[in-house]
Amino acid sequence: MLKIRDNVDLKELGCDMDEEDFIWGYKELLFDKETKEILSEQFVRYGDIRLDVLYDLIKADLVEKVDE
Repeated sequence: MLKIRDNVDLKELGCDMDEEDFIWGYKELLFDKETKEILSEQFVRYGDIRLDVLYDLIKADLVEKVDE
């Protein structure tokens, strides 16, 4: 499972963060508000766009792999 690193400031990154939502987003990429886990289901339908965003975050070392 992939998640956004704990030390990443989501506001500085420019994430769409509505306090009442359970799912937040960065560009087209969606993740869980509490755990910052990147939701894998989103790649089935919108894979190309969201994989590009995920790739950019991985290259910037803002994503880590965690055990399930």
